[in-house]
Amino acid sequence: MTYRVTVYLLGMFVNFFGVALIINATLGAGFWTSFFIGMSDLFGLTVGTWYAIFQFLIIFVNGWLIKQAPEFRAVIPVILEGFILDFWLEVVFGHLDFSTAPFLLQVVMLISGVLITGLGVAIYIIPEFPRAPVDQLFLTVSRRFNLSLRMGQTVVAVIMATSAFLIGGPVGLGTLAGILFLGPAIQFWYMKTYPMYYRFHPNYQDEVELIS
Repeated sequence: MTYRVTVYLLGMFVNFFGVALIINATLGAGFWTSFFIGMSDLFGLTVGTWYAIFQFLIIFVNGWLIKQAPEFRAVIPVILEGFILDFWLEVVFGHLDFSTAPFLLQVVMLISGVLITGLGVAIYIIPEFPRAPVDQLFLTVSRRFNLSLRMGQTVVAVIMATSAFLIGGPVGLGTLAGILFLGPAIQFWYMKTYPMYYRFHPNYQDEVELIS
């Protein structure tokens, strides 16, 4: 259990480090973030409030898609994600401003952010603990419509980016990068990290002997 929890939290920290890089690259927010900012501009309330509202609604959407009861345990990662994201944005990057940084540096930050976010998501979905509803959504879509992780993520990204654009969210190069590359990044890293997870699992040797 300790091993699973450690991997789960590590994945979250890596994931939101990538998200923080994308945000601080100032080349356009991710598709989810753009949508929440657009909702805030249109109807008031904070971006974080809209994040919480939609996370709660998506719990029911996920349950409906796979014809199961809503997974209310998903509220737990929502709380964890809020603290971890604030750690990266307010503590680590809080006093840094990259809006006037050279364009090449911003692009490097953006690309690195997408790759690192993909790695973080791939790591933290492996232990199969409750996932944040927005992350569970692309897995649910993949399962419901028999799609790869890459395609499931891309479908969700296109829908949310389009919605963000229609309501005036800050859609930009960062949003496009998320649509095109985050799904493939998750798929790539998942194929790499999945066998590593079990290779270093404390019970790996016992399982191998049992199979043998």
